[in-house]
Amino acid sequence: MRAALFSDGKDSTLAIHKVHAENPVELLITMVSDNDFSYMFHKPNIDYSKMQADALGIRQVIYKTKGEKEKELKDIEDSLVENRVTELVTGAVASTYQKERIEKICERLSIKPISPIWHIDPIVELSELAKDYEVIVTQVAAEGFDRSFLGARIDNTMIEKLKKINEKYRINMLFEGGEAESFVLDAPLFKKRIIVTKSHVTWSGSVGRFIIDEADSEWK
Repeated sequence: MRAALFSDGKDSTLAIHKVHAENPVELLITMVSDNDFSYMFHKPNIDYSKMQADALGIRQVIYKTKGEKEKELKDIEDSLVENRVTELVTGAVASTYQKERIEKICERLSIKPISPIWHIDPIVELSELAKDYEVIVTQVAAEGFDRSFLGARIDNTMIEKLKKINEKYRINMLFEGGEAESFVLDAPLFKKRIIVTKSHVTWSGSVGRFIIDEADSEWK
């Protein structure tokens, strides 16, 4: 079975699209972490990944993890065994930490790891997202990011802002350094578009979050 590690963010969604023509993903594995700053998994708005799975028309299984550094890897491994996964698609882009650990698990279980957007050029990915997807920023946690980013769509205007922040602070423009998190509202394979109907923003220290309180979906 071909599965994908699926968060609510842009990279795992884009990875699923990249492999679709060759061999579609049959199962979405979503890990819900108790750790707000997990090394491996998204946290903001992860509960709404169910709506994304429904929009994609792909079965989703959800597992809880405490998000402790190496124990969460065991939780991934258990989920792969339980679902008899033979190929695993991930949205790894630049994090060697994530990619190497996933590949070690796959090697132990004789699973083929697939990372279709590994080392993709940031401008190439962001431009594709701006053109064909509807992705919003749901968390910021780095210098140069302010409240204006929260809930804002990744579009050409935001790409220019990210370029300027990168020039000044040397960020990872795809947020691989934890600079920000994202949520996908619409994508080419989505049969439904997700609409946020109620939300609020929180800010603590250097971390701002756009929290989805309620959302609906509509057929496209």
